[in-house]
Formats: sequence, structure tokens, C-alpha cells
Amino acid sequence: MNRRVAVSALLTGVGLLRASRVTGQQRTLEPNGLEVFSRTVTKLDDRTRPGIRFSEGAGEGVAYLRGVEFSNGTIELDIRGKDVPQQSFVGVAFHGVDGTTYDAIYFRPFNFKTDDPARRKRAVQYVSHPDYPWQKLRADHPGEYEQPISPAPDPNGWFHVRVVVASPKVSVFVGDAQQPSLVVNQLSDRHKGRVGLWVGNTSGGDFANLKIVTLP
Repeated sequence: MNRRVAVSALLTGVGLLRASRVTGQQRTLEPNGLEVFSRTVTKLDDRTRPGIRFSEGAGEGVAYLRGVEFSNGTIELDIRGKDVPQQSFVGVAFHGVDGTTYDAIYFRPFNFKTDDPARRKRAVQYVSHPDYPWQKLRADHPGEYEQPISPAPDPNGWFHVRVVVASPKVSVFVGDAQQPSLVVNQLSDRHKGRVGLWVGNTSGGDFANLKIVTLP
């Protein structure tokens, strides 16, 4: 085998390996594969995206993937909320311990395209519960842990999210954007933990096409 053929074969093998890894990272979202706190979760009846649906309720709700521990890497998925003020907070939790202790990235779809410029700046949010909820972060660090999204997604439609965790740095990409909508340093001292889906007070939400890439 000459050098050119050898290199070609090597690159083909790498490509196949990467494709295999990507396939292996797809997580099937089934209610019985989740440990759910403060909500009920049902299978989503949506022809375009098989996934799960959170019920609405008071307080925050979390659904962790059973048997999955996450440190650094990428969490990628599709999310759908709704354009109803104060009734749609949807996102992901990571480095979690239980139903009240975790870091999270979440979205306020009702702020995506609002005419209020102050609200548009609060489209995506980082929190670290229980010590750093959004109220404390907004009061103590205005504009640091919440940002707008450009271009703004349809507030009633599916939008794609990629959360890149390189502890302590967390970067959030929405849709096909090459630049992150939000970049923060984590406020918790946890470097690994559970990973799952999250909804906020009064909120339900739909989640599909979850992929998790874990790095050392």
C-alpha cells in the first residue's frame, strides 16, 4: 500500500470511528430512563421528534438520565417552550446531585422576540442551585449570567441547543450560530455529576434529540 492510499484509508477509518461515536452518543429519551423530581414526564407524541414532555407545575423540575455521569463535554438537544410570559423556562441541568442541587442553562422563549429590549437581554440564563438562583445573579451581577440570543428562535417552535462544558467555562450555542449566546464561569465547586433536563416554575416543556459527548 502506497503512502497516499494508506493516508486515505486512515482518514476513512477516522471518519467511520467519529460517525460511530456520534451514533453512540444519541440518548433515547424515554420516561422510564429518567429519574424525575417535582414533575411528571410522558412520551412526546410528535411525528417530527421522538422525545419527552414535562408537565407544568410549581417550582423547578429536573429529570436526570439514569446511570449517566457528566463532567466535561457537550450536551446537545432540541427544546420547545411557548411564548407565554413567566410560564416557559426550559433547559438542561448538569453536575447535578439531586432535585435541588445542580448547575443549569435555561431559556425564556417568551423573551426571544419581545418588543421590550430589557426582556430580550434575558433570553438565556445560567444558574447554580441552591446558592446562586437567577434573582441573586441578576441583582449582584447584572448582565453577566443572562444574555440575548441572535438570531432569535421562534418562541413557540423547536430550537437547537449546544451547551459546551469545559469546567469552569460554560458556553451556550443556539441554532447554527458559530458564536456563543452566553459564556460564563461556573459558580459551583462541582466538576462532575448527573445530567438531565430542566423546567422552571409554572413551566412544562418538550425535549428531543439528546446527544451527550463526555470528555476526560
